[in-house]
Amino acid sequence: MMTNQQRVLEILVEAVDTLTEDFDLIEFLHRLSIRCVELLGIDAVGLMIVDQHDELQLIAASDEKTHLLELFALQHAQGPCVRCYHSGQAQLNISLTSSAATVGFGPFAARARKAGFTVTHALPMKLRNQTIGAVNLFGTRMRRLNDSDIQIGQALADVATIAILQQRTIEQIHTEKAQLQGALSSRVVIEQAKGILAERQSLSLDETFDVMRAYARPRHLRLTELAKQIIDNTFDGDIAPAESPDQP
Repeated sequence: MMTNQQRVLEILVEAVDTLTEDFDLIEFLHRLSIRCVELLGIDAVGLMIVDQHDELQLIAASDEKTHLLELFALQHAQGPCVRCYHSGQAQLNISLTSSAATVGFGPFAARARKAGFTVTHALPMKLRNQTIGAVNLFGTRMRRLNDSDIQIGQALADVATIAILQQRTIEQIHTEKAQLQGALSSRVVIEQAKGILAERQSLSLDETFDVMRAYARPRHLRLTELAKQIIDNTFDGDIAPAESPDQP
C-alpha cells in the first residue's frame, strides 16, 4: 500500500510535470485543490489570487459550495484567507464555532457554519517576499492540522504559486513579443510611406520623416496611421517641408 509520503511525492511530481507552456492553469489549480482535500484530511479548498489591480479574486475551488463561500469572503473582504494574504502569515486551526477565534469575520464564520464547516485554515501563496494569494482549507469536523499537514499544505500552495507566476511570465513574454512585432510592422509601413512621400515631394528620406512627424504631432495622429493613409492614397492633407528662413 502506498504511504502518505509516497503519495505526496507522486502528487508533487504530477504537478511539476504539468507546468508546460500550454498547460491549463484553471484546470491545474482545481486539480491541486482536490489533492489538498485528499492529503490533508479536510473537506474543501478555495484558492484566491491577486489580479493586475492588486485585488483578490477567486480562481479555484474544490466544489460549488466553497466557491460561493469564498465569493462571500471577497465581497465582504473578510475571513482567514483575506487576512492570510494581507499578512503573508498562515492562519491555522480556526474554530468557526468560537466567537473569540472569529473576531473580525463573524459574518463569514456564520456563512461557513451554515455551509457545514466547523474549522478553517489559510496558507499564503508566496515566493520569497511576494505574496500573490492564499489557499483556504475547510473541515466539517474540528481537526487540527499537525506540523506534517502544514508542511504538505504549504508545499502544495508553493507549487500553485510557481504555476501562477510562470503563467504570468509566459503571458508577459507573449505580450512583449506581440508589442515588438507590432512595432516592427509599424516601422515597415512608415518606411514605405517615407519612400512614397520622398518621391512626391523630392525630399530625402530624413527630410520626409521630419515633415511626417511635424504634421502628425500637433494633430495627435499616430505616425503609423498617417503612413497608412499615404500608402492607401487616402491622405488629403498637405505635407510640405517648412521653408528655410533665408529663402526669398
